[in-house]
Amino acid sequence: MAQVQYAGTGRRKNAVARVRLVPGTGKILVNTKDVEVYIPSAAMRLVINQPFAATQTEGAYDTLVNVNGGGKAGQAGAIRHGIARALLEVDPDFRQSLKRAGLLTRDARMVERKKAGLKKARKASQFSKR
Repeated sequence: MAQVQYAGTGRRKNAVARVRLVPGTGKILVNTKDVEVYIPSAAMRLVINQPFAATQTEGAYDTLVNVNGGGKAGQAGAIRHGIARALLEVDPDFRQSLKRAGLLTRDARMVERKKAGLKKARKASQFSKR
């Protein structure tokens, strides 16, 4: 018989994370690697675990994540968003605690595009009179 799974998709900057929650022991696999190997920063791992802390479900689910695009910080934010959405699928009563923690809102901040004639999005080359 098939095991029950809960899915959620999270996005942040250019990163997209597809998250599956399976009842288990709290193990997190990111792109088939352990989370400590894939994301060595302890602060980023705290970001990933925020939805579990907000709903008091630490260690209740094994998390299987496929993430691509962006850097490590964007990927961690995308994983957090995906876990929050999957937990909402587990129990709709989690909505209030996740919403209060701000974990269901997609962070819309993106890198501003480079403009023509400038070095970066807003940085112009230094003016010289002569």
